[in-house]
Amino acid sequence: MAAVLAEFLRYDGDVMMSRTQITLDPEIQRRALRRAGDLGVSFAEYVRRLVARDLGGAQAPPNAAAIFDLGSSGGSDVARRKDAMLAEAFSSTHRRARKP
Repeated sequence: MAAVLAEFLRYDGDVMMSRTQITLDPEIQRRALRRAGDLGVSFAEYVRRLVARDLGGAQAPPNAAAIFDLGSSGGSDVARRKDAMLAEAFSSTHRRARKP
């Protein structure tokens, strides 16, 4: 049991982090904490992303929520009609593929 718990608690061998302490103005810290919460990440992850972006390092992982509510469906109801829509698309592709 202890070995299993230790496996979950250890850092990945390829990723070692060092601890850093910073001092922030209280208002900046309050705003940064709120922004981290808005992004759904910890304050530490928020700061890591900012530093990486400033230094040209790895990009922050994309936010999946960015693809939602991008436009109007024009009134279609894909959730209810998806099976019929897929069947129609496949049958039209299949018919085109058979034509010489």
